[in-house]
Amino acid sequence: MVRGALGRGFGWLWAAYAMSSFGTWLAFGAFPLIAVVVLRAGPAEVAALAAVGPAVGALLAVPLGPWVEFRRKRPVMIAADLVRCGALLSVPAAYVLGALGFWQLLLVSAVVAAADIAFTAASGAFLKGLVAPGDLLVANGRFEATMWTSSMLGPPLGGALTALFGPVLTVAADAVSYLLSAAGLRAIGGREPSPAHESSAHRLRAADLFEGWRHLLTHRGLRPLFLNAVLVNGLIMASAPPLAVLMLGPLGFAPWQYTLAFAVSCAGGLLGSRLAPRLVARFGRRRVLRTAGALRALWPVGLAFVSAGPGGLALVMAVEFGLIFLSAVFNPVLATSRLELTPTDRVARTLSAWSVASRASVAVLTALWGALAALTGPRTAIGLAGILLWATPLLLVAGTPERAVPASAGR
Repeated sequence: MVRGALGRGFGWLWAAYAMSSFGTWLAFGAFPLIAVVVLRAGPAEVAALAAVGPAVGALLAVPLGPWVEFRRKRPVMIAADLVRCGALLSVPAAYVLGALGFWQLLLVSAVVAAADIAFTAASGAFLKGLVAPGDLLVANGRFEATMWTSSMLGPPLGGALTALFGPVLTVAADAVSYLLSAAGLRAIGGREPSPAHESSAHRLRAADLFEGWRHLLTHRGLRPLFLNAVLVNGLIMASAPPLAVLMLGPLGFAPWQYTLAFAVSCAGGLLGSRLAPRLVARFGRRRVLRTAGALRALWPVGLAFVSAGPGGLALVMAVEFGLIFLSAVFNPVLATSRLELTPTDRVARTLSAWSVASRASVAVLTALWGALAALTGPRTAIGLAGILLWATPLLLVAGTPERAVPASAGR
């Protein structure tokens, strides 16, 4: 039982994460649908909604990392949940009043993105103080498994809700999930220790804004992991729109087939996240990071060879299953190493800088690959992203951390 293994506090934290994660995936794709179906937006506006909103949110979040660092983390997490809830609820409210516009969707997207980064920074620091060091890998593995479960179940259920009631309702459901998450965080109880440098009069300095970046780029163990993760995530996400165009356009797959291919493949995430602690206990952290990190980079190029019909659908499922399985092995080990290699008084700034860089990479590479796909065709763009991914394991060879993992990590 979870609470018996990692404690009551972690049980509530995990429940809060599960509720917000499921709500997010339930409403996956709702904003573009609202823009197209309700607001009659064109391709340029939909593209702006997908890229500009999160990019602006990441920019707004730059000073949030230092701000979070010097404050108790649980109140910050609850506040971030309430901000996301309020921002999302403004969409159905404006829709009912007949006042919903594209600029509101863009603003809400930016606010939610900034609050996401603040929550991520605070939750990582809070988790490090909540569970024993030897249990961090188990805890991160459970978060990873929950994320893949949500991504497997949420979009199909969200699609059904959208078909029955429209996309605005799924946004309302996502908002409620953040409210439930805030309630779960409040239920943890107890008094969180004050940060060492907490002060209501503390003023952010320029050095505070860049401390997370400095730590990531100068730490021998974290730098290769950081650069690898940013490039891999950016290239994988950049190839997603060309793949959607290819499958839903020339290859003639129905939307439900496209959704099904990725939902089924998410089962690999459940398997990989469950195996990660056992693999580390048996083979060591460095070997798992290097092996899983290298192998996950080999799969995406296979998507360039997808064809029409059942065989093509099976190919997409197989490639995505392999990619997701290996990513789910890699990610919790990466998250654990990141926490262990970062001093407690720098965790929030480091995680914030990591999130900002990752989102910026996705936004820039997605825009570049969209232009590349328009010039050369989606298949060429997908193939080039896959080939570039083959070079990313070289970053892991430069130096990956190896620390003894207690026996409890293999529970």
